[in-house]
Amino acid sequence: MPRVPCGTDLVEWYFEQGWTDGLPVVPPTGQAVDAMVAALGGDPDLVECRVPPRYGSLTRKVLAINLVMAGAKPEYAPVVRAALLALTMPAFNLNGVQATTHMAAPLLVVNGPMARAIGMNDGVNAFGSGNRANATIGRAIRLVLLNVGGGWPGELDKSTLGHPGKYSYAVAENEADSPWAPYHVEKGFAADDSTVFVIAAEPPHSVTNHVADDPEGILDSICSAMSTIANNNAVSSGHCAVVIGPEHARTIAAKGWTRHDAKSYLHANAYNLFGELAFEHRYGRVYNRNLPRWYKRAPDSRIPIVPSPDHIHLFVIGGAAGRFSAFIPGWGHMSSPVLRGIEGSGINTAAACVDGTCYL
Repeated sequence: MPRVPCGTDLVEWYFEQGWTDGLPVVPPTGQAVDAMVAALGGDPDLVECRVPPRYGSLTRKVLAINLVMAGAKPEYAPVVRAALLALTMPAFNLNGVQATTHMAAPLLVVNGPMARAIGMNDGVNAFGSGNRANATIGRAIRLVLLNVGGGWPGELDKSTLGHPGKYSYAVAENEADSPWAPYHVEKGFAADDSTVFVIAAEPPHSVTNHVADDPEGILDSICSAMSTIANNNAVSSGHCAVVIGPEHARTIAAKGWTRHDAKSYLHANAYNLFGELAFEHRYGRVYNRNLPRWYKRAPDSRIPIVPSPDHIHLFVIGGAAGRFSAFIPGWGHMSSPVLRGIEGSGINTAAACVDGTCYL
């Protein structure tokens, strides 16, 4: 890092260097960086991963600097490291996510005791402002994607619109208010393991239903949000996320429905007709190679939003009051989500891929 003349306004200097996400950053003093490197396990020159599309080397010192600039605490460091290791797995295709013209941004969902220990928000306004852990964990990831990966808007980042999650997009699952086992437990981890899950995603699309007292009514509303011809899953298949608010989750579970039941219902009932996706061929004959080969392409053929229930990643997140849920479209078949254990929580990190999702 270049020497800074005495008396320099550090905040403005970092803006001039182009090392920020558009907001002021915390100057990374030597003491703060050393504390962050220690939280990462020491060895500042150790390369954790290489970050596309520039494929810059992310050493622990560089990661520490970006964590400090984001305003993160040292105890957040293992979560950010695990998230970046997940994002740089080949299955995720971070190179494509960073450079696409689509608005996709990496969404991080944290499960397990570590999320609670560091105070991540899984409840009221979980996707919004007001929580330091959520905000700075997501921001630290973005700063690394910019400063190490080179994903600068207008340069290697070609997103036509972007979305606010490209500042910070990190939450935790509300395990305390969920009627089901936590997401990571249903995927084979122990309840006292801590994990990160990453998916390339659009912003949350609100689903409101204040009247239904049965699973079908609530899930039909979510199907309605999913069944448009405008989101990437409709035309490119792949993975998506669904967030069930605690009130909706309790209503669904009260009738004996499991998480898998809810995902299976959504898969079976969220679809479009191929004729609608093809605009009835009024712009020329459409085949759409992005959809799975086994889908029929007759005008009245049903085209599921995702290929299987396992392509729907369902989480319980949000405040206790309010009958709201959300659909979060993915980027399409070009990226697979990754679920990874956080180092230091006693997790076996042997790699395996199941149903298109990479579990570590």
